[in-house]
Amino acid sequence: MNIFVCIKQVPDTTTQIKLREDGNGIDETDIQWIISPHDELAIEEALILRERKPNSTVTVLSAGPERATEALRMALAMGADSAARLDIPDNFNSAMNARALSAAINKLGPADIVFTGKEAIDDGASAVGSMIAIYLKLPCVSVVNKIDYGEDSITCRRDIGGGNIEVIETKLPAIISTQVGLNEPRYATALNIIKAKKKPIETITREELGITEANQKIKLTNFELPPPKQPCRLIEGSPTEQANELIRVLADEIQAI
Repeated sequence: MNIFVCIKQVPDTTTQIKLREDGNGIDETDIQWIISPHDELAIEEALILRERKPNSTVTVLSAGPERATEALRMALAMGADSAARLDIPDNFNSAMNARALSAAINKLGPADIVFTGKEAIDDGASAVGSMIAIYLKLPCVSVVNKIDYGEDSITCRRDIGGGNIEVIETKLPAIISTQVGLNEPRYATALNIIKAKKKPIETITREELGITEANQKIKLTNFELPPPKQPCRLIEGSPTEQANELIRVLADEIQAI
């Protein structure tokens, strides 16, 4: 099987985000970059599938600037067979990223199955997986937390809220976006991280992908940080006094009731 995984490099959740002086993006100075956590689930599921299917290969793709190479090397350290970086700006929107990834899959494929994370934790758009499916004209199952593999089809399960579970069966090839609960991503050992630094990573240019900046339809400007959170306010007194004061604050100050 030709197994593809699409990943995105994102700021670590512990990073203190700062904006550029012109307000048109984030200041990348001192940012610690990681693979988006849902994409780690996609990598792990691809590796599990390779173990079940002899003679399979796992190819990991990431669209972004040169720094995205580090995310690809971590994927190689986890066990992926090969990796390619799609050389496009990091300010391309979800549709442009999906278009680039689809073009790369067509170039390197054909694909038997494509895994993505359900969303990237930086923008939370949850759009790239389904958009890839549109470009490749393949079925897509999103927010998947369990997969049963058949010979030429898969059965996916996903939670849809209220304790309800949805089960979807589809033929392969297909696009699968992964959700927490699907698996537990393995850790890359120190030895494998060292080995991954020596592995080649292919770079695919925009020209090879047939993409230009003219294709970008959305541009983001005027970034603003959220307002700082108000400090916690403690209400003292007996339980009755606390309850009465809380009601007063909600009614008079916050006007929530």
